Amino acid sequence: MALPTFRSLAARRQRKKEEQPTGVTGAEDNSERTLTPNGTYTSGINIKLATKTRKNWILLSSLFFFISVIFLILVEIGNINDKAVIRNTYFFTLNLTNIIPSSAGEITLVNSLARSLGLHDFYQVGLWNFCEGYNDEGITYCSPTQTLYWFNPIEILLNELLAGATIALPAEINNILNLIKIASHLMFGFFLTGVCMNFVNILLAPIVLYSRWWSFPFAIWTFISALLTTAATVIATVMFVIFKNVITSQQGLNIGAGLGTQMFVFMWIATAFSIFAWLIHVSLACCCASRRDVKTGRRKGRKSAYGDVGSDEKKKPVAGGTRWAKMPRFGRG
Repeated sequence: MALPTFRSLAARRQRKKEEQPTGVTGAEDNSERTLTPNGTYTSGINIKLATKTRKNWILLSSLFFFISVIFLILVEIGNINDKAVIRNTYFFTLNLTNIIPSSAGEITLVNSLARSLGLHDFYQVGLWNFCEGYNDEGITYCSPTQTLYWFNPIEILLNELLAGATIALPAEINNILNLIKIASHLMFGFFLTGVCMNFVNILLAPIVLYSRWWSFPFAIWTFISALLTTAATVIATVMFVIFKNVITSQQGLNIGAGLGTQMFVFMWIATAFSIFAWLIHVSLACCCASRRDVKTGRRKGRKSAYGDVGSDEKKKPVAGGTRWAKMPRFGRG
C-alpha cells in the first residue's frame, strides 16, 4: 500500500513555478509589438509620418513653381490686346507726343505733333507684338502676335509718316537694331521654355518623395528651368534699359521712353520663385529622409513615426519567466 507523500510549502511553490510557461504573459500577447530574436520589441514605422518633412518641402516647392508659372503667363500675354492688366503689361513704351520733325511739309496741326505727322502718341512693346495709341484715346491698335517678335522702331515709324514729313532719330539706334533682334529672339525662346518647364515641375516634384536618387536629376532639371527664366529676365532688363538710354540720348528731339514697371515686377517675381524652388530641390538631394531611406534604414526621418520608445522598454519581458508583478500575492518574497 502506497503511502501518501507530504511536501513542504516551499517545495510545492518551486514545482508550480517550474511548470509555468516562460515568455510573455497573456496581457502582452495582445500587444501590437513584435518580439525579435534578441528579446526586444520594435514598434511599427509610419512611413508617411517619417517623411512628412520632405513632403512639406516638396509641396512648398510646387507652390513656388505655381506662382512662377502664373507670373510668367502674365509676362507672355502682356500687351497682346487692350484689356485690363494686359494693356498695362509691357516692356517698353516710346513717347512721340512732342517729337520735333526734321521737315514737316504741308501738314495740319492737330492735338499733338506726332498725330500731325501721321504718327501715334505712343508705342508700347510686348513679347509677341506692339500696340500704339493716343494719349486722349488710349490704345487704338495692336499688331498681330508673331513668334520671335522683335521691335523695329525705324520700320514702324517710316511706314506711318505722312508724305513729305521726316523725323530724326538718334544714330545709335541703327547700331543696336541687330543686337535687339538677337536678344529679342533669345528672350522669347527662354520665356516660353521657362514657363513650360516650370509647369512640368509642378507635376514631377512629388517623385522626389520616394527616393533621394530622383532628387539629383530633378535638381538639374529645375536648375535649367530657373536658369532659362533668369536669363530671359536679365536679357529683357538689359536690352530695354539700353534701348531707353539710346533713344533718349538726344534731348533736342523731344523723344520720350519708359520701362513697363508692371512687366518687370512680374518677370522678376517669376524668376525669384523659380530660383527658390530650385534651391529647395538642391537641398532635398542631401537632406530630409525619403521613403526609400526609411524602408532601407539609411535615415529615420521624424522620430514621432517610430512610436513611444519609453513604453516599449517597460513592456520588455523579464528573462527566465513571468514578471514578479504578475505572480500571486503569496508568492512574493
